[in-house]
Amino acid sequence: MNAALRAYAIVADPAAAWRKIEVEPADAAYLLTRYVALLALIPAVCGLIGACVIGVVVPGTGIVRLPTIDGWFGAVFGFVTSCAIVFVLGVVIHFLAPAFGGARDFDKAFKLAVYSYTPVWLTGIFLLLPGLRFLLFLGFYGAYILWLGLPPLAKTPAAKLTSFAIVIVAWACGLTLLAAAAQHALFGGRVV
Repeated sequence: MNAALRAYAIVADPAAAWRKIEVEPADAAYLLTRYVALLALIPAVCGLIGACVIGVVVPGTGIVRLPTIDGWFGAVFGFVTSCAIVFVLGVVIHFLAPAFGGARDFDKAFKLAVYSYTPVWLTGIFLLLPGLRFLLFLGFYGAYILWLGLPPLAKTPAAKLTSFAIVIVAWACGLTLLAAAAQHALFGGRVV
């Protein structure tokens, strides 16, 4: 699998991409190493460059940059937590699927989590320029991708589809915000 082509396919035409993904063999280790690890690098690297090299303009102070060592540790922390978030989301989908009329299958639940999180990783490019960080909200497109993927992969009935998607999106937002807050508290507090 080519990660760039798959990311393009899931963003450009998610319904068609889910039909292909549904029949593919599932292997969590393969997805983690060949897809998640590559896409999770986007926000990690762009955040590092944006915070340490480009910096942010603070009125009355000038350009403020994060110390390089804090930036590196923050990037590694962000990368690891990003990988952990999709794993936890896969577990959540796996365990909650029967409660929403779906089928319990970890491999398919993990695929749902991974591919639905794609827009979040892709919008990480906006971390390069701190003035564009508001565009990270485009990552919510992943909620629509998830909503389209729940029927074929989790076998969620139409009557419970929206409520299941809302629960998963709430988990994803909570985990992502928790990881971002921890990263900022640990590595983003000091500036030079």
